[in-house]
Amino acid sequence: MLGMAEKSYRAWTPGQSYLLPPSPLEWLPEGHLAYFIMDVVTELDLSGIEEEIRRKDARGERPYSPAMMVALLLYGYSTGRFSSRRIARGTYEDVALRVIAGGEHPHFTTINQFRLEHWGRLAGLFLQGYQLCQKAGLVKLGQVALDGTKIKAAASKHKAMSYQRMGQDEGRLRAEVEALLRRAEQTDKEEDQRYGAGRDQEDLPAELARREQRLERIRAAKAELEKEAAAGRAAQLREQAEGQRAKADDESVRSEERKRAQTRAEKAEQAAEELTPEGSVAKDEGQAGQQELPLHRVASEPEGKPKPLAQRNFTDPESRIMVKDGAFIQAYNAQIVVDGASQVIIAQGVSNQAPDQEYLLPMVERMLGLCDQRPEAFLADSGYFSQENVERLEGHGIEPFIAVGRESKDHVPPTGGPTPAQQIKVCMAEKLREGAGKAIYARRKAIVEPVFGQVEQGRGFRRFSQRGLAKVRCEWAFICLTHNLLKLFRKVVGQQRIAPLTLATWSG
Repeated sequence: MLGMAEKSYRAWTPGQSYLLPPSPLEWLPEGHLAYFIMDVVTELDLSGIEEEIRRKDARGERPYSPAMMVALLLYGYSTGRFSSRRIARGTYEDVALRVIAGGEHPHFTTINQFRLEHWGRLAGLFLQGYQLCQKAGLVKLGQVALDGTKIKAAASKHKAMSYQRMGQDEGRLRAEVEALLRRAEQTDKEEDQRYGAGRDQEDLPAELARREQRLERIRAAKAELEKEAAAGRAAQLREQAEGQRAKADDESVRSEERKRAQTRAEKAEQAAEELTPEGSVAKDEGQAGQQELPLHRVASEPEGKPKPLAQRNFTDPESRIMVKDGAFIQAYNAQIVVDGASQVIIAQGVSNQAPDQEYLLPMVERMLGLCDQRPEAFLADSGYFSQENVERLEGHGIEPFIAVGRESKDHVPPTGGPTPAQQIKVCMAEKLREGAGKAIYARRKAIVEPVFGQVEQGRGFRRFSQRGLAKVRCEWAFICLTHNLLKLFRKVVGQQRIAPLTLATWSG
């Protein structure tokens, strides 16, 4: 019987040195996302970041290239690596990140510091990314859809405390601190009698120090909550004053009623001035002069005092308790307007107000500030419906398709006939009930909701890593930027225009 021939294998020599040095650009297949990101970065205007770096002291170790650092962050966020530690580790372990870094290995603290120092500039790149999508023909502005999602803050809901609980804990801790001080004083007297007077005073017990520290934190949080409540009540009074002044200026109103309205306006304005705290509460001034988004107002009593259940979080005071999928979470409300043709995000924003209705108009203004033309149809769910929202969209020449929610069983108008708000609601309900309106509104779910799925489920972005509204806004803008770049990348791959990969190939 003939012997079996020995099976041969391909050579495996991981310790073999290269005879000629290989090019890192040959380590990845043609058309890889890493090459696309590096090509995009060469087209982005990073002069603002470079100016900030040049303003620093020129002595010391040379900084890493801003283009390389931006490319690392863009690729990291595009592939679900939001941690600076994971990105830094990837420059050793991940071929794509190693290619982008060009053999450099910035420490994770360096990556994080670069991100923190230049968050504002990085968020500003959203506009440039959107413009690249426009040039590539991804933005059609036929049907656009608005929606929001609650994203967890970098804080636990268990670190939030109500105003009522603050008052209770403050009183309890104050009593405990006083009791510990009395006990410490008694102990000192006993030790003086036992060992003699003149001994150095010992440090307060650790137990006392912990209670004093917690008492101080509660007092500070309580003071800030009171300040926010007073500012919110003052803003509410100013809105009432504005409404009364409009009534006082209305020639169709009787003179007696106009005088009373003027008096009420003056009283409301005076009360608002008295309630306005020293130092205004931070507002959302937008990015690059964009329209403000609504901010959460602390529930307050008529005199400006917080209501008992008004809450504040110790870890991230600007985040709020919100409901998502039936669960209470410490979160922010992230909003996007999405183009129906390719799911490109054309406007984005974040705030800490949970209800969606007041977001529509500011988001429309942000959209119009970026777009050269108005969309034909604007789609949104029932959380955004209001008379003002419908009328303002129509005033911009945009046809609204906004769900009205559950309709009441009886549509019998009141004795005096339906109000303008009721008429608008009935007309909208009829438009969406059948025919073309129903078909157009049915597109809403297919336009905007998959984007949140791609961001939260596909890339795993379910929690902000930054704290405070300013940083959270920047982080969300960067997330939206990388979403748009991924859409652009897939178009480039689909058109097979990736060898060589240059923006001139597909943008003009």
